[in-house]
Amino acid sequence: MAPITGQLIESPERQRTSATDDPVLVADNLTRRFGDRTVLDGIDLTIARGEFVALLGRSGSGKSTLLRAVAGLDVGVDGTGDLFVARNSSVVFQDSRLLPWSRVLPNVTLGLSGRDAAAAGRTALADVGLQGRERAWPNELSGGEQQRVALARSLVRQPELLLADEPFGALDALTRIRMHGLLRELCSKYRPGVLLVTHDVDEAITLADRVLVLDEGRFVADRSLDSLGAHRSLRDPEFVAHREALLTALGVDLTTH
Repeated sequence: MAPITGQLIESPERQRTSATDDPVLVADNLTRRFGDRTVLDGIDLTIARGEFVALLGRSGSGKSTLLRAVAGLDVGVDGTGDLFVARNSSVVFQDSRLLPWSRVLPNVTLGLSGRDAAAAGRTALADVGLQGRERAWPNELSGGEQQRVALARSLVRQPELLLADEPFGALDALTRIRMHGLLRELCSKYRPGVLLVTHDVDEAITLADRVLVLDEGRFVADRSLDSLGAHRSLRDPEFVAHREALLTALGVDLTTH
């Protein structure tokens, strides 16, 4: 691995042998500081291809700082440690960040070139349920549809690592539930490693294979959800047990709720 320089780094000595077993993200003793404040304090994290990891934490815990470090968006920030990130990675933000002057298909294929770009974009739009909306303008779409376009834009590149920064936080509850199902289907098809930052404990348990809780720059919980299986219900006692454990790790006093 290479030392952190504030940029997205791929370690040249790591050789791919298995698309499913090899890590797409490795952070080793990752530290980030802003002045006298240490926001990330020696973080160690590995995510494999196809693994879905959700990251919880209170405001100011370092979630966004970690995501920005992995995405290579913290150039010039004081930091140390080692970081390996798969070369083919993409980011989905809370805001869809569509270009309002471009139609849907050019938004999806933004940055792609070659004769197959448009065909790949149409396939990605079909995957998110927007077949036939290629020539729509962003302002003609609902918030949920705009976020579907943003998801298609990320997945059209078939990323090894998908970074998601509260991508459903601005959606209404029903649309959010629908997007959860869609994201699980797409991750099953494309098999990226996923790092999802969220404030929603139920969302984390619904979607993830593993949930981390970050507090004052360190992980205070690392919880596997493999035993829940693919079909998860809020009424499942095991789901409830995971929720209570994660809320406790987040500092919530359950005796008052």
